[in-house]
Amino acid sequence: MTSQLLEMKNITKVYPNGVVANQKVQFSLSEGEIHAIVGENGAGKSTLMKMMFGMEAPSEGEIFLRGEPLKLTSPQDAIDKGIGMVHQHFMLVPSFTVAENMVLGMEPKKGVGINYSEAVRMTEEMSKKYNLHVNPKAKVEDLSVGMKQKIEILKALLRGAKILILDEPTAVLTPQETEELFRELKQLKEQGHTIVFISHKLKEVKAICDRITIMRAGKSEGVFLTRDVSEQDISKLMVGRDVVLKYDKISKPYGSDILSVNELSLSDETGKALLENVAFKVRSGEIVGIAGVEGNGQTQLVEALTGRLSVRRGSIAVKGTVIQGYDIGRIRSLGVSYIPEDRMRQGAAKEASISDNLISTQYRSKEMNSGLFLKGKTIGKLAAKLIEDFRVRCSGPAQPIGMLSGGNMQKVVVARECSTSPDLLIAEQPTRGVDVGAAQFIHQKLIELRDNGSGVLLISADLNEILELSDSLLVMYEGQIVAYLEEPSKVTEEELGLYMLGLQRQDDGQIRRAVES
Repeated sequence: MTSQLLEMKNITKVYPNGVVANQKVQFSLSEGEIHAIVGENGAGKSTLMKMMFGMEAPSEGEIFLRGEPLKLTSPQDAIDKGIGMVHQHFMLVPSFTVAENMVLGMEPKKGVGINYSEAVRMTEEMSKKYNLHVNPKAKVEDLSVGMKQKIEILKALLRGAKILILDEPTAVLTPQETEELFRELKQLKEQGHTIVFISHKLKEVKAICDRITIMRAGKSEGVFLTRDVSEQDISKLMVGRDVVLKYDKISKPYGSDILSVNELSLSDETGKALLENVAFKVRSGEIVGIAGVEGNGQTQLVEALTGRLSVRRGSIAVKGTVIQGYDIGRIRSLGVSYIPEDRMRQGAAKEASISDNLISTQYRSKEMNSGLFLKGKTIGKLAAKLIEDFRVRCSGPAQPIGMLSGGNMQKVVVARECSTSPDLLIAEQPTRGVDVGAAQFIHQKLIELRDNGSGVLLISADLNEILELSDSLLVMYEGQIVAYLEEPSKVTEEELGLYMLGLQRQDDGQIRRAVES
């Protein structure tokens, strides 16, 4: 690390609704460092980075770049000053090639059209310069998540970024892909780039970052040399209390089969197989985990289980009832709850109140509905209790859920789905984008359901989460189950990564025997 590169002094951000996102925050970057920002959802780290990237304007405070005042009115201003941002959800056009995505918005021209050969040349040049190897002519929709991330980083570098803000860059990567990314980030650092690393994965923060800024409730709790603080220290500063990073689960026999999936297969409209002979079961009192790199059939499996996709072959049964042809309402009536992957699009109605979201799956029930009108007092009491039980930070049940931080919105979704004491809970990425304190709370709720006799199907890209919580573990690759692991606690992340990348697989007989046992 060398000289001070960027400073944010006394940064305060107050939104028109009165919410204070940042309060007198001090933040600085040294040239040639990897600097982590950690904090709970709602702690203000995303808002701070949006101001650094010109997406938001501070209410008070100043930003300096190499000692000069920096005024940013848009992301383009930030890009012009050498600041780039790689968002958690990639900003790529799937149907375009790598080269077309690389030059989007700054296309080299040939007559009235794009000079495609020049775009390819520029991509190859950047790829070689930064040792981030990509195929310029490959379509983005055919690439792995790790490869898409390389393209996003190269896009920022092509536009002159010397400061790179990475938002949850390892959220959906395998251990092997994460290792490769870390090697690439260290090379960028050696070439003089400065990297801001936003993450909830404290082990990775410790592995890659030089310094760490810890935020809580819109304020900075301090800046530390990463080597001087433990994961437990960081967690405590983030949430204001000790955080359990490992769980002791009650060991007891499983009950009857709650979910039975047999030889499940389905294809897309072109006939391409999305799922092929998938078979497994979830028993009462069991958490079954499903691991896999995104795009290997997990989404289609969940859509089939929740009635959104019709299967080509095979069967799905809940407590012995075959559910093919059932819609989500009928499936829920069998005692099934579902935490969807995308809380914004599938899990919540943003404009509706917290209380409306909390009863959205049971508003037709006699407990909530008199026939002509909803029972306002009953709903109000339930909402207040769930807000308290699930520690949702809000102004009250009437607050629109869209005004909550991501972590608190997720708690509302989890509260709704867990509070009905389901026989089966399908939990799809239940803690994605959630801080360590909220994740711990959600994990404990899943374990509580399991201990009370529910079956839980956990689909997660967080390998630590899936290894810690699962009683048995499936790994999916290219629409098939390639491993059935009966003792996940004895499996390393590296071994799991080999199965996820298709570099290792169990034989079909071994998987079938494990499923049937």
